[in-house]
Amino acid sequence: MQEEVDFGYRQVPRAAKASLVKDVFASVAPRYDLMNDLMSLGLHRAWKRAFVAAIGASPRETLLDLAGGTGDISFAALEKGAGRVLLTDINPAMLAVAQNRALERGLAEGLGLLCVDAEHIPLPDRSVEKVSIAFGLRNCTDKPAVLREVRRVLRPGGRFHCLEFSRVEVAPLDPIYDAWSCKVLPVLGSKVAGDADSYQYLAESIRMFPDQEALAEMMRAAGLEQVRHRSLSGGIVAIHTGWRL
Repeated sequence: MQEEVDFGYRQVPRAAKASLVKDVFASVAPRYDLMNDLMSLGLHRAWKRAFVAAIGASPRETLLDLAGGTGDISFAALEKGAGRVLLTDINPAMLAVAQNRALERGLAEGLGLLCVDAEHIPLPDRSVEKVSIAFGLRNCTDKPAVLREVRRVLRPGGRFHCLEFSRVEVAPLDPIYDAWSCKVLPVLGSKVAGDADSYQYLAESIRMFPDQEALAEMMRAAGLEQVRHRSLSGGIVAIHTGWRL
């Protein structure tokens, strides 16, 4: 019997999840940035600023941005002085949007774009100083495999940074957030992007993702050290960091 994994609240064959996730992001790519503003009431911009500040990529470093989508983290890192950024995503439709945005903003220099499955990163061992993933780890089928690959490609002394939805830590906020993500988001997806099902999945995937300490333990199990996490907006999202020492 084939092993099953979560796809939102559904269980699907492990081999099918990557294709299903790819279909979701191909569908939402054209209006992804608008929907991010609507989904987070604009807060995703502040979360990403805090995340890029935490990354702190320097001109001497290469940042590998996994599941980089339409490029927000990669572009902000370049604007903050990163020497080289590899913007990767498993979905060509998202990368096409990112490429157009990079050209419009004059950020092509120092930027490489690659179609990459984060579970199988096509880079040599110990080849980059920083790895980031923002709102992408929860969509990966084998999250421990992603974390092992992250450690593999990091140079000794390199650091991993993850920005992801997490568990609300402020009790009065929890029912409000639950209603927003599970009831309002699919309606917004239907009205704005014509795709309620994809946004239903995105809301469900948030609920299925490990909480702050569970993700920290997964990172330690993958061989990352000095793992830390910091919650933002009452735990709606968290920044996790870990070193390869």
